[in-house]
Order: sequence, then C-alpha cells, then structure tokens
Amino acid sequence: MGAHLFVSPRDFFKEAVRDAFANRRIQAFPMAEDYLVGILEHYVSAENLHESESVDELGQKKPTTLAEMLLTAAQAEHATKVDMLKKMGDRTLYVCGFFGDSFQRKIIDLDYCADMAGTAYHMLAQSTKEDTLSRVYTLYANKFLVFVEALNYISEKSQMQSTTNVLRIYDRYLKTGSELAKEKLHKLGIVPIARSHQKKVSQC
Repeated sequence: MGAHLFVSPRDFFKEAVRDAFANRRIQAFPMAEDYLVGILEHYVSAENLHESESVDELGQKKPTTLAEMLLTAAQAEHATKVDMLKKMGDRTLYVCGFFGDSFQRKIIDLDYCADMAGTAYHMLAQSTKEDTLSRVYTLYANKFLVFVEALNYISEKSQMQSTTNVLRIYDRYLKTGSELAKEKLHKLGIVPIARSHQKKVSQC
C-alpha cells in the first residue's frame, strides 16, 4: 500500500490562501492571512451560511437585508454588536467570493455588498481594543474586493471550465473589470473586448 498524506482542513486552507495571495499579489500580514483561513474553515460547513431561526430569542423578527443588519448591530450592546458585525462581514465576504455570479440574477450587486461589509469591518475595527485585530478589520474594510478576488481564485482554481462557466467569467469581466477574470479568459484563448470600448459600443 502506498503512503497517504493526511492534511487538516486548516492546513489545506492555509495553502490555498497563500497560493491565492501569491497569485493575486496581495500583501497582508500573517494575522490577516489567518483571518481568511478562519473564514474558509467556518463556512466549509454550509449550514453556517444560513441562520436557523427567522426570529431571535425575544421573538422579534431578525433583520434580513445588509442595511437592516448594520442598523440593528449599531444599536445593540457591545458584545452583540461585535458578533453581528463579524458575522455580517465574514458571511458577505465568503458569499461574494464563492457565489458572486448569482448577483446578476438579483437586485443587489457586488458594490452594494462591498459597501455594507466594508462599513461592518470599519465598525469592528473601532469596537475592538486589540490593536492587531483592529488592523485586520481595517485592512478587510479597505481592501474588501481584493479579498473577494482571492476567494474567487480559490473557488475557481479546481473547477472544470464549462461553457456556462466561461460565459460567467466573461460577464464578470464586462461588469467589474476583474483582472482575474481577464487572465482566466486569456488562458482559455479568449481575448475580451476592452471595457472602455464595450461601454462606447453600448452607447451607440
């Protein structure tokens, strides 16, 4: 029998994050890198993406939109506020990174999510007394879309490119100008129309 290599989920995600950061040329200090690893570990269980209850322990309806969550968190006492803001920022980052293509079928868009999650991380940075953790939250607030791009890379690296996926990548490039999407199209032998030219054509 051949030897088997056993890798823990954390070790696997650490390697994936390091590879993504190197590929996307993302500069981040170790704790910021570990923070993204922690997000991947947490949401490897799909049930963590969804709240199990639609009402809280007091029987009140939980906020459902990002704006409602932000307002509710801002008015909560400290411990609850921190918990809500962290869940909101982390979950939004993960969903944008792994399921961003689904936004084209919804009213909300990536810019809206980035604004809301960025605000949540900024509020977290102001709510923590730990300097290093405050730096992590500030970095994620200011570079939210950069970390979304890292998760895009991790998500897509091992996927086979079907025709549907190619069309989604092309659509992402046209809508966001994503450099990762552009590079993936080039690797597939597709040279996308420059976004500036595409906008001029659509105005004709």
